[in-house]
Amino acid sequence: MVYTLLPITGGGWVGVSCSDFLEIQPLETIVLDKFWNEEADVENVIAGCYSTMQQQSVVERMMAWGEFRSDNTVGGTGIETEIDLSNIFKENINASNSFVRWGDFYNIINRCNTLLYYAPQVAERDPNYTDSELKATQAEASALRDLMYFYLIRAFRDVPYTTEPYLDDNQTMDLAATPFDNVLDTLIQDLEQVQGMAVSKYPSSKKYYQRGRITQRAIHAMLCDMYLWKQDYANAVRYADRVIDDMTKEQQAEIDKMTDASNADQQLVDGFPLINDAYSTGNYYGNAYSQIFGNGNSRESILELIYMDDNSMPSNNAVSYRYGNQKTFPGKVRPADFLCSDVSDEVFDVFTSKWDARNYENLQPIGGSKNLSGINKYASQDAMVDLSKAEIVTNYSGTYAEEYCHANWILYRLSDVMLLKAEALVEMADSTVGKQQADTLLKQAFALVNAVSKRSNCSSTAKDLDPSNYTTQSLMRALVIEERQRELMFEGKRWFDLVRRSRRDGNTNYLVGVVSRKGNSGGGAIASKLARMDALYWPYHIDEIKVNKNLVQNPAFGSGENSSIERTN
Repeated sequence: MVYTLLPITGGGWVGVSCSDFLEIQPLETIVLDKFWNEEADVENVIAGCYSTMQQQSVVERMMAWGEFRSDNTVGGTGIETEIDLSNIFKENINASNSFVRWGDFYNIINRCNTLLYYAPQVAERDPNYTDSELKATQAEASALRDLMYFYLIRAFRDVPYTTEPYLDDNQTMDLAATPFDNVLDTLIQDLEQVQGMAVSKYPSSKKYYQRGRITQRAIHAMLCDMYLWKQDYANAVRYADRVIDDMTKEQQAEIDKMTDASNADQQLVDGFPLINDAYSTGNYYGNAYSQIFGNGNSRESILELIYMDDNSMPSNNAVSYRYGNQKTFPGKVRPADFLCSDVSDEVFDVFTSKWDARNYENLQPIGGSKNLSGINKYASQDAMVDLSKAEIVTNYSGTYAEEYCHANWILYRLSDVMLLKAEALVEMADSTVGKQQADTLLKQAFALVNAVSKRSNCSSTAKDLDPSNYTTQSLMRALVIEERQRELMFEGKRWFDLVRRSRRDGNTNYLVGVVSRKGNSGGGAIASKLARMDALYWPYHIDEIKVNKNLVQNPAFGSGENSSIERTN
């Protein structure tokens, strides 16, 4: 069997009612023969999936797989004691590295598979569990399962895939890895089938449901992302539009209700429902940061893991330990040096200018240094950029106490989807279309990037990017991926963006070029390793190779930790 397809009777379950779904404490175990009798049992299982996703081990892998190998991050405080993490930054990854364990992701997948197996039986037993509620449950569980698989294939490429529940220890689950493209096609097909069954909008009384649980909007964001990886750009644009149009209409309806139409915070940015980063009073920026990352559950969010503002509830220990806290800052991970000095040295390899507020919001200088910073995003509730003085000053407050971080971990938000759409539009503007159509597509992409950039530009004069600098596909392609780095820095997106670019290019040249900016010792050896497409993906853990005779190691990592792996029977 596959080493970590865990039985459904494992720990980490949660007991909930409909009113406190996301305000829960984990229970120990549930016995199958006393379960699956009523709708509340199904809700328990769904809640258990979200609870497991909140665990430090899961969020850390979302960080590591999507961020730590990129040009954004290097080792931070005490990294010398974290051998596995240190080896990731050195591209010295082998099959015994703890970060390649995928057990919790398969745990969630198995819970979803089991729920999908039993939920129809519950509907037969519980007359209050309606057909529409059953279908909504099936859509939610399917989407959660698909999201977990999407993380796995982006990290490992080919992975064992199953929709069968693992219900007892006698089942054989030693599955061979299914190719990336086959899994991706299956995930898309699954989401296409269930999207119409998912909840469109939860009632306002359910404060955290709309962004803390799977909705149609979340599924559309996932489909946009998946179609982009499939290089089906028309469908990526189609689903991005469904998200953007839906959120625009929703915000416009709120604006129409306003009595004070001058409230800048509520206004659209170039027609898009982005939160303006400027505070409505005073010469300050950081409003969007505070709402999106400090308060969380913002109107710009699509799907995020909710951590309650309550020290008795589970906290985001992944952020606290990896990015930093009041006691230890920076954490085990910090920004790459070239990012820290980008604005102060006026290099602007990453940020557009000194007026890009994201430089001050994403990074927090250490000890007054202009060239050494910690990761402020998520670790701190506020980053107020004060423009009232001769020099820009940033006031950082609200860094979370150690082990009491309440920052929500965002999986999808509006600007992410806008930039996914921009990427798709740029790729559509190739030689197969006429110049007029290509120019139209590039202008549409530019408008999206410009709006995202503009809301964080704290200059009192020119805020727009200069369109004359981005008139070709290659220039726009560079602009989009660079804007995604600025906007989504430290959110677990950058490495995946670089891998997707490499898959499209058919080589790793761009990825190697940007990752080399970190200036690691042995940079030449790292560049040599990353020259192979296989090396962009992670190795299967040695324990998986030992127990699953059908799992063949990623060729970039040989046979695993060494050449003499002994399999168990």
